[in-house]
Amino acid sequence: MRQSDIGLIGLAVMGENLAMNIERRGFTVSVYNRTVKKVEDFLNGRAKGKNILGAMSLEELVMQLKKPRKIMMMLKAGNPVDETIEKLIPLLEPGDIIIDGGNSHFPDTQRRCALVESRGLLYVGMGVSGGEEGALNGPSLMPGGSEKAWPHVKDIFQKISARLEDGTPCCDWVGSGGAGHFVKMVHNGIEYGDMELICEAYQLMRCGLHMTADEMHTVFAEWDCAELDSYLIEITGNILAYRDSDGTPLIDHILDTAGQKGTGKWAAAAALDEGVPLTLITEAVAARSLSASKEERVYASGILTGPSPELAGDREQLLCDIRQALYASKIVSYAQGYALMRTASDTYGWNLNYGEIASMWGGGCIIRSAFLGEIRRAYDRNPDLRNLMLDDYFKESISRAQDGWRRVCASAMMAGIPIPAMSAALSYYDGYRCSRLPANLLQAQRDYFGAHSYERTDAPRGAFFHTNWTGKGNATSASVYTA
Repeated sequence: MRQSDIGLIGLAVMGENLAMNIERRGFTVSVYNRTVKKVEDFLNGRAKGKNILGAMSLEELVMQLKKPRKIMMMLKAGNPVDETIEKLIPLLEPGDIIIDGGNSHFPDTQRRCALVESRGLLYVGMGVSGGEEGALNGPSLMPGGSEKAWPHVKDIFQKISARLEDGTPCCDWVGSGGAGHFVKMVHNGIEYGDMELICEAYQLMRCGLHMTADEMHTVFAEWDCAELDSYLIEITGNILAYRDSDGTPLIDHILDTAGQKGTGKWAAAAALDEGVPLTLITEAVAARSLSASKEERVYASGILTGPSPELAGDREQLLCDIRQALYASKIVSYAQGYALMRTASDTYGWNLNYGEIASMWGGGCIIRSAFLGEIRRAYDRNPDLRNLMLDDYFKESISRAQDGWRRVCASAMMAGIPIPAMSAALSYYDGYRCSRLPANLLQAQRDYFGAHSYERTDAPRGAFFHTNWTGKGNATSASVYTA
């Protein structure tokens, strides 16, 4: 009986394209879908004549696979993944591997990994980035989970992944448990941030400088040849140049309401749990939510007043300032994302390799850019780097961009143009470089109304004090804790 190297469950766009990618790299693939007609249509269509076998049931899929069996699920996150795992477990043998290539929430992956390992099997939770084009031609892959599974899946995953210019595959082992899906979640959060920053630059040009789509296309095309060189800048330029059927820019006909699938929100929530200020990405998530209130915003626009959204000054200088604000804010976004990964790595014992993560994101994925090469070099120089902004390259880059960044934020606020991500980035930068924040007053307030105690500047760290501020309380203080 002919046997396959790997099985794939789920024949939506991503699943189909991954199956085609795997087969093209020299592997035989077995595919299954709950709606079996999709299997038949795939075999009679794109997969015809390929080394792709169809299975009409999970039992048949398992029988078609070489041992140790490797089964990859490309399913909607949530219950479908849990239900499929429960059905697979009784069909498999010790050492067989279940792989989740969907956008699962990392706590679910942690739980599933423990469950599957308890049954003598191995589990991989793998982030996949690059959309349908990446799935077909080479995605960025972020596998984590049962480390014993890695030698069995490494060859397949590294062969189907994107590659950097030097041939390095954009796929490597991330860490145990939910590490792979956590890193993918942070990737998606940074993607939210990148997209919002670009949209704010577009809004500054469109509303503040009254530029046409063609003029903005030219600007983004120029930016894509410099330090902002990236997939998202490239496609933004292409979008601005695209014409509707009537010859006008299509962008002007698209309703200003954005959707989201939840991974940005997960990143913001994880940052709150870890006590990491992920302010820029959180603002990017909120901006999408605000955009969804279209009718309410239209109503409010006829009631609430503000300045005329116009940026005064020399256009070329303003465009230079916007570019600098975009680049400096991008540095902050990645600095915050990497700070979240570092803290979570300590929490869960993942021992993440931050330079390798930059390489994994360097090709195939949505946030791929020249910028990621600089991040890789920063962590090569100092693997223990606490914050990306402390690296000499990024410190100097922010220093050069800082004046323009500040001018843009000040001018946008005076003109009433919302730039939540850029301004959040600047506030974080100023807060991070501030040796003394007003949290001493905040802690005094907490001690005043709740006896939460405080530390003193003239006492060792870890020594806590309480003051009877009103004379009506007593010397008893609340326990010290961090929520």
